[in-house]
Amino acid sequence: MIMALTFLLTMSILVTVHEYGHYQMAKWCGVRIIKFSVGFGKPLWTKPFGKDKTEFVIAAIPLGGYVKMLDEREMAAESTLESPAINYSEAELKHAFNRQSVAKRIAIVLAGPMANLLLAISLYWILFMMGIVGIKPTLGEVIAESPAAVAKFQYGETIQKINEKNVVSWQDASWILLNESLKNNIVEVTTLNSSQETVTHLLDLSGVNQEAAANDMLTTSGFTISQPNIPAKIGEVIKGGIADLAGLKADDLVLRVNKTKISVWEDFVQVVRNNPNKKLEVEVLRNANVINLSLEPESFTEKGKTLGRIGVAFSLDQAEKDKLFVTTHYSVSAALIKATQKTWDISLFTLKMLGQMITGKISLKGVSGPLTIASYAGQSAQMGLNVFLGFLALISISIGVLNLLPIPVLDGGHLMYYIVEIFTGKPTSDFALNIGQRVGFFLLGCMMILAFYNDITRLITG
Repeated sequence: MIMALTFLLTMSILVTVHEYGHYQMAKWCGVRIIKFSVGFGKPLWTKPFGKDKTEFVIAAIPLGGYVKMLDEREMAAESTLESPAINYSEAELKHAFNRQSVAKRIAIVLAGPMANLLLAISLYWILFMMGIVGIKPTLGEVIAESPAAVAKFQYGETIQKINEKNVVSWQDASWILLNESLKNNIVEVTTLNSSQETVTHLLDLSGVNQEAAANDMLTTSGFTISQPNIPAKIGEVIKGGIADLAGLKADDLVLRVNKTKISVWEDFVQVVRNNPNKKLEVEVLRNANVINLSLEPESFTEKGKTLGRIGVAFSLDQAEKDKLFVTTHYSVSAALIKATQKTWDISLFTLKMLGQMITGKISLKGVSGPLTIASYAGQSAQMGLNVFLGFLALISISIGVLNLLPIPVLDGGHLMYYIVEIFTGKPTSDFALNIGQRVGFFLLGCMMILAFYNDITRLITG
């Protein structure tokens, strides 16, 4: 239910913002708007507004939307003997989309994707002002024979800069390293070692699998996070989960599992993960009383392996949190600059990844569809408002960038027609528009089939 509701909320916000961009720019350019629809298919709600009686619609399928403008070409295409075109006066036709200058038409087409990018900037702006919580970029054990090991990184070093770009958190390090690796195989990483000495490493990423790196660049390169010895104390218990049904409660301290002593949280995690669908006898300390419980971890698949989980999170006191996490706050102006830069970086990265998919350098498995978006929407919503807003910003950027691709029927396809018109001095012919529309729908159909295939594959394989 959470997944379904957050998916509907996500798509409704993104589609409304995108279409409102087209709508508002068209109004500014003097174009008459006939219909503003959020969603496709059967109308669930409809109401006319304004002096032009623009029809606002909420439709059944929330996977898109459209703004229908007065346009003589569309009127001619839709006209039939049973449903002839409405006759508009010459004064009304001055407000038709097709009669506007090329500059105005370009502005109207660009306004939708730009609205999505502005939404992303706004969301990141809010998040940066609220404060970004991240894991400190301190290294744990370096994976043997990995690029990080070859570059002589050591346990306990804290990443300061990557190619002279400041690193604040582990998330920063992962993103910057991934971005820089697309520019050059050799990346310069500056760290601070346990003796507070600055060390410079040259990290060679030429042998790194780009597809795996896109999911987790640091781990693929051989880095692990330095983790303090967290006590095996239960923090959160998911309601209705395995642990909850077995009787585990928040603040329980795990002492033993199957009579084996548990010293730190990682010990408990490994026992649970290594025993899917197997009965475990758990001994916990609760209010100075030792309590024995039985539970059976449910199984799930991760990277082809079957593992166990019970639905609990660890508990940390403030001192332990300070060792592990860092919170970065930005002023109003600094947050806006940071938000704009992040939106720009993610937009460029999206285009680079699309280019690598087209050239075959990385797999098409990275293409996701509605099912994956719905899954991430539900997960992010359950992780808190900050995570959900970050997810919303990321999807908004994706929609903005994808709509700018030069594919007929997308905004980028229309933009391509208008650029051609600037050079030729005349509008694209009806024949060319019809061919382009068929090609565009074919390409979009192929992309949707691929996206749904990848979604279903992820559901089956975990």
